[in-house]
Amino acid sequence: MRTSRSSKSKSNGRTGKRSNKVLKALIIVCASLAVIFAAFVFIFMSSVQPPEIPTIPEMDEEHDEDWLGNQFLIAPAGFTSEDRKDRFFTILIIGLNEGTNANTIMVASYDGVSMEANIISIPRDSLVNVNRRVRKLSGAYLAGAWSGVAGGVAQVQREVRSLIGFVPDFYVVMNYDAFYEIIDLIGGIEVYVPFHMRYDDPWQNLHINIPPGLQTLDGETALHFARFRQSNRGYRAITDFRRIENQQLVISKTIEGLRHPSNILRTREFINIFTENIHTNLSFSNMVWFATQLNEIRGTDALSFHTAPIAATSGRPSYYEILNGPAMVRLVNQTVNPFTRDIRLSDVNIIGYQRAAEETETTQENGTGETPPPQGGGNGQNVAGETPPSGEGNQENVAEETPPADNVNETVETQEVPDWL
Repeated sequence: MRTSRSSKSKSNGRTGKRSNKVLKALIIVCASLAVIFAAFVFIFMSSVQPPEIPTIPEMDEEHDEDWLGNQFLIAPAGFTSEDRKDRFFTILIIGLNEGTNANTIMVASYDGVSMEANIISIPRDSLVNVNRRVRKLSGAYLAGAWSGVAGGVAQVQREVRSLIGFVPDFYVVMNYDAFYEIIDLIGGIEVYVPFHMRYDDPWQNLHINIPPGLQTLDGETALHFARFRQSNRGYRAITDFRRIENQQLVISKTIEGLRHPSNILRTREFINIFTENIHTNLSFSNMVWFATQLNEIRGTDALSFHTAPIAATSGRPSYYEILNGPAMVRLVNQTVNPFTRDIRLSDVNIIGYQRAAEETETTQENGTGETPPPQGGGNGQNVAGETPPSGEGNQENVAEETPPADNVNETVETQEVPDWL
């Protein structure tokens, strides 16, 4: 019996030693993995840097005005790289429909010093001074896309530049697939739908049917919510400006969802969506850097949405939205201007607003120094659905549906078109 106990004791001792060795080995492995992971994170994060701001071309003996024009006049004449604000970035956002019309055009800015972001939505039907039959901003991408995505982007850059005075530093072109895949990946967005949104357009294979109330919208339904404007007979419609507000709401809710810590684990899936559906001149590390800044722009005070101010809407048959030039310049300077110097009215090429402003001479300062738009043709002041839809021949991608109450003549005098357009 003594021999048995001794043998058992020795056996337990050897087992205990082996267990201690295994435990120590596991601790060493875990510690090594932790060090490797920490080193990887450190190396990765150290490579994630804010984007480099494009250099403004300078005139010299070797470059003439034609060469400068080919650089898309990315800044107003006389501006140099020394006029740029520190850590201030601007982005042109282009949302395409199936027919490659630019249904959504926004100019965003992020101030890395104050950690504030601004987004200006420019109505797709904005009148631009270009040499084509339909002079709406929405047609810019398609007008240039004959030479590929780069040509489409370049044309939008030119036309946006004529409205804000400069070309944004970066661009992001996204289609509908990217839109709803991102929203599906974050688990949907919670939105209050104010009334039953219903619209069927077999020509576009577009079928919108969203009941009212607070609900979580998946990607496809959120896209329908953002696209909705026209309705079938007997249902409420909204103005294009209310649709812009809905688009801004969807973007805001999506940004909220992207901030959730659980989405860090879905980084690879987000990369796949971006790779397949989004065209941009931002590098992957640039996008990661902007993603890290999302937590810095929490709250409504740090992230602000705006809509380009409208002087009036033209008459039949086109119903162009005529931008209010002075108010547009003021808005740009207050929000997305990346320069330490103000953009001037002479730096933009906005046509038609002079007469429109004269005909809507009910000028009242509204807090931002902007001229309020005329009744029915303005800046989204109407309550959604107050004007009953006609229900006949409406197409979601056509802007010639319901005329505003106060119109200016559709024939807008065309000014001389610069060579760069």
